[in-house]
Amino acid sequence: MNVQEVYGPGPLLVGVGFVLITLWGVWRIVRYVRADKETRRSIRQAVRIRAGWRRLARMAGLSVTDRTPTFLASLNTNERAELKPRELVPSIATTADRFGVIIRVKLLPKVGIDELQAKARFLAAAWGCVRVSVRPDKPGCAVLRAVRCDPLTTQTAFEPSGQPPDDLTQWPVGVDEYAEPVSIGVKDTSGATVAGRAGGGKSVLLNGLISRYAPSPAVQFAVADGKVSHASEGDYADVLPRLFAHVGDDLEEANDLFNRLVRLRRDRSSVIRRVLGVVNMWRIGPTPSWPLVVVVIDEAHTFFRDHKGSDAKTKKLAALAAENARLVEDLVKKGRSVGIFTVLATQKATGDAIPTFIRDVCGAALSFAQRTTEASVAALGEDIRNWPDADPVALQGAEYVGVASMAVEGREGFTRVRTPWVDEVSVAWVAGLTRHLTQDPARLLAELIGPSLHKVPDIADDGSGAV
Repeated sequence: MNVQEVYGPGPLLVGVGFVLITLWGVWRIVRYVRADKETRRSIRQAVRIRAGWRRLARMAGLSVTDRTPTFLASLNTNERAELKPRELVPSIATTADRFGVIIRVKLLPKVGIDELQAKARFLAAAWGCVRVSVRPDKPGCAVLRAVRCDPLTTQTAFEPSGQPPDDLTQWPVGVDEYAEPVSIGVKDTSGATVAGRAGGGKSVLLNGLISRYAPSPAVQFAVADGKVSHASEGDYADVLPRLFAHVGDDLEEANDLFNRLVRLRRDRSSVIRRVLGVVNMWRIGPTPSWPLVVVVIDEAHTFFRDHKGSDAKTKKLAALAAENARLVEDLVKKGRSVGIFTVLATQKATGDAIPTFIRDVCGAALSFAQRTTEASVAALGEDIRNWPDADPVALQGAEYVGVASMAVEGREGFTRVRTPWVDEVSVAWVAGLTRHLTQDPARLLAELIGPSLHKVPDIADDGSGAV
């Protein structure tokens, strides 16, 4: 008789189990070795969290006593046998990353979301974390985010890949204080305002937006930069090849651009049902022939400022500024359904910088560091006074450059977000790589329905793909 005849399939099963355990161990070791320094620290922390969880949960009161006998205990017919109650602890599973550990918890009766939230500070202290957040997961489960190093003071970077984004309906702006990703919805959103003092991170954020969407032929860009005389001199010089239109601080040139964009909006509105078969472009999404048009107006106060004076030149500037405000109001209020998304940036989003009839219609708002709470209120609304921890006034110091406060859909109050750095070399690289995708949306629309629309100006052949 051989071994298998004596012991049956037992040795084979033990061998298979040993091989699987060995492979699992090797995979964990390889993953640890290949991880960066911060992720390895988080992996070690995750091991400690799992090892000490049962004891810590009992100490924190996150356990429940079960007096119901198990099935095996109920088979015991000995009346003298004492049935001991069991103390149950929620089971957990962990995932480590460079900022900390994600803990998925299977909830128990009397140990739910409220109980975990009440013990969040205790858990943070026990695990040596900056903070611990608790949020619902699938039914019967919760997710704890144990943050080991503060994402708000940890510099992050976005490196464009040159590949089109998978989702054009969301604008990823960074990670919050729990290292969770935060986005602004572009779909069905009228526009966004970006505020903050000089050097806070506005232009980097907007260059990141263009760099992220540039590889998609279903997105086109126009920029009005109020900081410089010509866009080629400012923060958007590196993305110039990917802009179908760009102007500097000249009010007449800006007025021409805004008029051109409003004509595009009106033409799209007049034919959208006939061309797309819908009244809202977002029902089918942007396409190369009907692209999403992202309009960036940086230092917006330059184009809307009320000019005081009685001389002819000042009166002309005042008239241009008033018309610019009217035209941009049209884009923000009516451009959403035809695929025009307008982003206005300024240092202080007060009513004289961005008229309130424009600012208050924009569906999203974020603010980098501000010097006064009044400036924070202008940028984010009166409710920011009720959330002093998220007030942009608190975002002072070099470690908070690139950190903004914003309201996030589905969350209460305001959220602080670390936006990623995008270096100029990467910005220029992706713009040059995708310059062949630059198209005038008005020309694309004319090709769809014929030459009956307004004559479209030729794109200047200056190698930039812009006018």
